[in-house]
Amino acid sequence: MLTATATVSPSAIVPFSYSSTRSLSFTLVPRFNIRPRFTSLQLCASSSSSPMIEKETMEAERPHTFLREADENSFNSSNSVRLRFERMIREAQDSVCSAIEALDGDGKFKEDVWSRPGGGGGISRVLQDGAVWEKAGVNVSVVYGVMPPEAYRAAKPSDDGHVKPGPVPFFAAGISSVLHPKNPFAPTLHFNYRYFETDSPKDAPGAPRQWWFGGGTDLTPAYIFEEDVKHFHSVQKSACDKFNSDFYPKFKKWCDDYFYIKHRGERRGLGGIFFDDLNTYDQEMLLSFASECTNSVIPAYIPIMERRKDMPFTESHKSWQQLRRGRYVEFNLVYDRGTTFGLKTGGRIESILVSLPLTARWEYDHQPEEGSEEWKLLDACINPKEWI
Repeated sequence: MLTATATVSPSAIVPFSYSSTRSLSFTLVPRFNIRPRFTSLQLCASSSSSPMIEKETMEAERPHTFLREADENSFNSSNSVRLRFERMIREAQDSVCSAIEALDGDGKFKEDVWSRPGGGGGISRVLQDGAVWEKAGVNVSVVYGVMPPEAYRAAKPSDDGHVKPGPVPFFAAGISSVLHPKNPFAPTLHFNYRYFETDSPKDAPGAPRQWWFGGGTDLTPAYIFEEDVKHFHSVQKSACDKFNSDFYPKFKKWCDDYFYIKHRGERRGLGGIFFDDLNTYDQEMLLSFASECTNSVIPAYIPIMERRKDMPFTESHKSWQQLRRGRYVEFNLVYDRGTTFGLKTGGRIESILVSLPLTARWEYDHQPEEGSEEWKLLDACINPKEWI
């Protein structure tokens, strides 16, 4: 799942997963987790393929911006994509955390604010062992760094897989979140949205100069309630249709294909939307689109949680949820681009791995009974459906 604290997946620049993607944790999480996950980092070029990174500094207060002073001065206008994207993700972090705490009624987010000496930083928030959520993480990060070619390939593979030697300076910002409920009838949610830029300085011949948006929102239940899944996908489609009627079918399929656990032959969950390396449309439109998708998280998810959080369940239901959580772990650690990017570039580990559930389970050769509710979920993960 660039994730956040920046899971720079370039799918995720936020320390997760994230989700997302290449995540920046952004799991920058960019799948940030992103995935988020974005990963904040300052890499120093060397002859070694292993990057050196400046350690984060914990801060007592949140700064008004994580942009470097030079960027803030030169970009501080209504036209600054960096500034507006950072503002959007920080506002989204506040609104999502407020909605989670209000519904939980007991748990409160622990917040860590951190910065890098070379610029950038992030805000990591985690609610653990609450009344409703076993673990909920919502991270944002703004990251400056220089990555070696192998990390750039993890972030954004080229068509032919070839990148010329040379360090690649980058900027990444993103939000990445994974929400794991306690009740097995309540679904896990992941979302990660990120913005990523690379530069081509004089001392890095061949490094491409690019910008792109990435991200997505996907649902991972242990049990299927069709009204829930249809509601979730309807909100995603509504957000997409405001910009382009082709977006939902395209990004829905992309999501099904991305969250695929190859060694299991099944998807992680029941999908949603996912996109990456998106720069073939107007930049202003894509900024608005990413904002719309991010702001759609609460109306897509909270109504489902209100219906499912207090449903009675058995130990058997809980065991199945834990087995599906095991699948979640397998995908994030093996395939998620954001997590991979964060680990390759030395991102903040707590932010990158915050996407993992508090508990999970692996049983030897577990096979649900055909026709059971558990079997129906597994069948839908193997054979993706059109929910709306």
